[in-house]
Amino acid sequence: MTLGLSILDQSTIASGRGADAAIRETLALARLADRWGYGRYWLAEHHNSDSHAGSAPEMLVAAIAATTTRIRIGTAGVMLPHYSALKVAEQFKVAEAIAPGRIDLGVGRAPGSDGRTAFALNPRANEAADNFPNQVMDLLGWLGDGLPEGHPFRQVAANPQVPGRPQVWMLGSSDYGAQVAAYFGLPYCFAHFISDRGSEQVTALYRRASGRIRARPDGWPRRIARSVSSP
Repeated sequence: MTLGLSILDQSTIASGRGADAAIRETLALARLADRWGYGRYWLAEHHNSDSHAGSAPEMLVAAIAATTTRIRIGTAGVMLPHYSALKVAEQFKVAEAIAPGRIDLGVGRAPGSDGRTAFALNPRANEAADNFPNQVMDLLGWLGDGLPEGHPFRQVAANPQVPGRPQVWMLGSSDYGAQVAAYFGLPYCFAHFISDRGSEQVTALYRRASGRIRARPDGWPRRIARSVSSP
């Protein structure tokens, strides 16, 4: 089995440098990764942080998509409970139009911030995490699966209408995300740099659960990735 290498960039603000420099360094590193042959370049989401500049990974995805030619670009991830699933679907359809066949949409349930900031982003944050599986279903629906009969927004379209669709990944550092990924037939990325324990058990759970779920009609592979930190 060939090991593929990719980059997860948290747009870290180096000591003595500004957040604007961190953003520009992210864009420059992505162009180098494209030339060097890395498989994917993913952007993290952090809010109210003095250490990380990447508060809007969807903006960085679009910028990198427009300035690279080969590498897949995505998020690790968009913290879905903060947002409307419709808006996220539309953002990444735009990205797909910029770089067809090269966009990954990694989503997670964690806040990527402190509790106060989570409520500033979504005043209903106390119930948003429990609604995460429904949000994933809506997101997939607006990306092309279609919303179920009786859904109140079934007639609302996520635009632009583009030929392809971003590949959705589930992110997590526990068995919860693995179970959600398996249920929806999505590839899964384990955040080993957050939790270095339990990755083998979570991987085994994902594989067992995936074996009981039918394959997705769009042919997305059931694969597992691990994100680790560099020294």
